Amino acid sequence: MSQIEFLQQLHRAGRIGRRELLGRISALGASAAVLSSVIASEDAHAAETPRKGGTMRLGLGGGSTTDSLDPSTWNDSVGTTGGFAFLEPLIETGAGNKPEPGLAASWEAKAGATEWVFNLQKGVTFHNGKTFNADDAVFSLNMHRGKTKSGAAGAFASIVDIKKTGEYQITITLKSGDAEFPMVLTDYHARMVPDGTTDFSKATGTGGYTLAGYQPGVRVQGKKFANYWRKDRAYIDAFDLTVINDSTARLNALMSGQVDAINRVDAKVAGLIKSKKDFGLIVSPGGWHTVVSLLQDKGALFENQDLRLAMKYGIDREQVVKTLMGGYGSVGMDHPIPRADANFNTAMKPVAYDPEKAKFHLKKSGFAGNITIQSSEAAFSGAVDMATLFQANLAKAGVKVDVKKEPADGFWSNVWLKGNCVVSYWAGRTTATQMLDVAYGPTAPWNESRYKNPKFAGLLNAARAELDDGKRKTILFEAQALMADDVAALIPAFRNSLDAHNSKVGGHVPSSLSEMNNNAITLRGWMKA
Repeated sequence: MSQIEFLQQLHRAGRIGRRELLGRISALGASAAVLSSVIASEDAHAAETPRKGGTMRLGLGGGSTTDSLDPSTWNDSVGTTGGFAFLEPLIETGAGNKPEPGLAASWEAKAGATEWVFNLQKGVTFHNGKTFNADDAVFSLNMHRGKTKSGAAGAFASIVDIKKTGEYQITITLKSGDAEFPMVLTDYHARMVPDGTTDFSKATGTGGYTLAGYQPGVRVQGKKFANYWRKDRAYIDAFDLTVINDSTARLNALMSGQVDAINRVDAKVAGLIKSKKDFGLIVSPGGWHTVVSLLQDKGALFENQDLRLAMKYGIDREQVVKTLMGGYGSVGMDHPIPRADANFNTAMKPVAYDPEKAKFHLKKSGFAGNITIQSSEAAFSGAVDMATLFQANLAKAGVKVDVKKEPADGFWSNVWLKGNCVVSYWAGRTTATQMLDVAYGPTAPWNESRYKNPKFAGLLNAARAELDDGKRKTILFEAQALMADDVAALIPAFRNSLDAHNSKVGGHVPSSLSEMNNNAITLRGWMKA
């Protein structure tokens, strides 16, 4: 992908404005003809008019028989893409990763940003006919607090109290001030359900679609909700999502006309899709990144820092981006903040591949056994290949590695968060503080490396409480640098999300955070024919 194409993707994802797009392309030395072409392309893209009707067929990787319609359990693309069609949040992520109204019509912070008041939309009904109100909002948010396994528990740990202060108003009190708190409520688990819900099998929400069929790990179907309150989305009559975890099978399903759109395109075939006039490739330069978690519990194998350093110096990050991502990505620095984030630590440099340094730290660690890397295509297309590449890299440093290929089904429930050395991934989050907290905060249930550094936790708390953007950036720079040196996790690369669709699909555009229109393609996409 050229630099101009990359900038266009950023623009369409809402990461940069039109003026910045043209300014940065001009700075590359583009001719007037190229600029005119870019302007015409962006104008044509913006002028697309949604068409109502039809059925959208999706073939997605990221599903398992252990999936559930309970939003607190969602941990991969099928859960979120299917779930977003049925259940809605209070706050959504808008252009430029800014908060915009969802089921919360407006909000304001009181002095110090420790108390936030949210005014809810009126006249919104659930699929079962119940009117959405403050009781539902309080119940839904409390699902992710206290004794819960929700992936949002870490992000919600700062909440002291959530109370109803009116029929359509709630007030949330925090432990300390957080100027970016509305973005916490954009966490993809934080979806609204009726007060008292215990049975999630019907996916009762306020979303654009009602549940028409569900087989965990196999299929999710939805049909248009006749009383949906929004007019700016949910254009199709129905969707049919089929779980296809194998990347080759997904591509074949798209090319043969069995499905209209797919996710997780293998970079090796991206050029093939781009070359065919009846298909489109969508490249999203978001915060998606690969992770190899190294369990850091007391007494665990990777509590040994020298062994961790042997792993860090022993992998070739440039090779990951070039070979496994086809150049659709960037080198990581063992922290989860992408380069496009305003708070990315620009002073840091990636760890260079250095087998000799890896050998030094391996000898110093005293470890002489074999390390088993557990990997599965359930994590992402190429996850097993990445583990095999690391095996070859580390062998040159004298680190003995076995690769254990895990089955896709049940990977997230049976392997992830349990193994000593597991390949996984994280989609990006809307703010740097949120990303660091949800994946590496000391109380986060999904802290897969068990990272619990008091200094790091203190920096996170300070960043949340800091209302000055410049001072918050300084704190977050320090947090990233500390984590990169100290955490038991390898974050070798950020990968652009690659989706594809046929010519029947409209509104499928690059996303700012994740794949498939930030998992909202059923709501924001449409069928041209």
